[in-house]
Amino acid sequence: MTVPLNVSANDSEKPTSFILPDLVSHCNFRLSYHPNGDEVAQQSVDWLDSNCTDLNAKQRRALRGLQAGELTAYCYHTTTPGRLRVVSDFMNYLFHLDNISDGMMTRETDVLADVVMNALWFSDRYMPTKDQSEEELNPGKLARDFWARCIPDCGPGAQSRFKETLELFFESVNIQARARDEGVVPDLESYIDVRRDTSGCKPCWALIEYALDIDLPDFVVEHPLIEALNQGTNDLVTWSNDIFSYNVEQSRGDTHNMIVILMKYHGHNLQSAVDYVGDLCAQTIDTFSENKKKLPSWGSEVDDMVARYVQGLQDWIVGSLHWSFQTHRYFGEKGMEVKKHRLVKLLPLRGDVFDDPTSINGRDS
Repeated sequence: MTVPLNVSANDSEKPTSFILPDLVSHCNFRLSYHPNGDEVAQQSVDWLDSNCTDLNAKQRRALRGLQAGELTAYCYHTTTPGRLRVVSDFMNYLFHLDNISDGMMTRETDVLADVVMNALWFSDRYMPTKDQSEEELNPGKLARDFWARCIPDCGPGAQSRFKETLELFFESVNIQARARDEGVVPDLESYIDVRRDTSGCKPCWALIEYALDIDLPDFVVEHPLIEALNQGTNDLVTWSNDIFSYNVEQSRGDTHNMIVILMKYHGHNLQSAVDYVGDLCAQTIDTFSENKKKLPSWGSEVDDMVARYVQGLQDWIVGSLHWSFQTHRYFGEKGMEVKKHRLVKLLPLRGDVFDDPTSINGRDS
C-alpha cells in the first residue's frame, strides 16, 4: 500500500534540530578492530577510486570520507587480511551501488541489476544477455573483480546466499525507485519489508561465513532463532541508519526513511519519531541478546561455527553504531562531537550533500 506524497500531519512544524538516542551506551557489546584494518581500508578505497574513472572530485572526496573499509575492519575483525580485503572491496562497492542507484529511474535500476548479477552468475567471463550491451559496464567489471577473488575460498552455501540476497537488494531498490518515480511514500509495514533488503545487509551476513571460513548447514540457516538473529541485526543496522542519515537525506528531499513515514502518517513530530525509532533499536539489541541465549545445540562442530557466526552479527551491531560517527557520510568531520552531545542541527535543503558529505564539515550537524 502506498499513500500520495502530499498527505502530511505535521507540515506546519519546522524543527531546527533533534537529539539522537544514546544507542552507543545502550549497546554493551565489545568493540574490536582488525589489526590490519587501516592498511586494508586504504587498499580497498584505492581499488574503487582507481576503477571508477567517471567520478568527479566531490564524489572522490565523499568516497574517501565514507570509510567503508574501516566499517569492515570493525565488523570482520578476526578474519585474515586477504579475506578482509575482499569484504572491504564489497563494502565500498555496495555503498557505490547505493549512491548510483539513488535518483535512478526504475528502468535504470533494472539495467544496473542485470549487469551486476551477470558478473556473479557468469563469473569466468562476460556473457551479455538480451538487451545488455556488448561491452560490460563498469559496475559489472567491479563485481566480477571482487567476486573472482571471493569464490575460491567461499563455501557453496555462502556463495548461494550471497547471490540470492544481492538479487533481493536489487529487487527492493527497484521498488524504491518505482515509488520515487510515482511520488509516493509507503506505509510503515511496506517500508520495513522493503528496507530490510535496500539496506544491503543480507549479503554482508553471507560474507560473515566467508570471512570466518565456515559454511553453515541449511538446517542452521533456516532455524527460527538464526533467522531472528539475522533479522534483528539487520533491523538494528537499518533503523539506526535511518536515524543517523536522516539529516543529510532530508536536506536532499529523500523520503526513504522510517522517520519520514512516522511524521507523515503516524502523528509524530521529528523528535518523537527519532525517539520512537531509537526505542525500536534498543529493543532489537535486547532481543538479540535474549535470542542468543536460546540457541540449541547441533553438536560441537556446528555449535562452534554458529557461535562464531553469531559473534559476527554482534560485531556488526556494535561496529556499525560506532562507525556511524566516524564516517563523514552523516555528520561530516564532526561525528565525534555529535557522538558526545548527540545534538543534530538540521541542514538546509540542497541537492549536493549526498554526493559530498564533506560539504557539511563547517556546520554543527
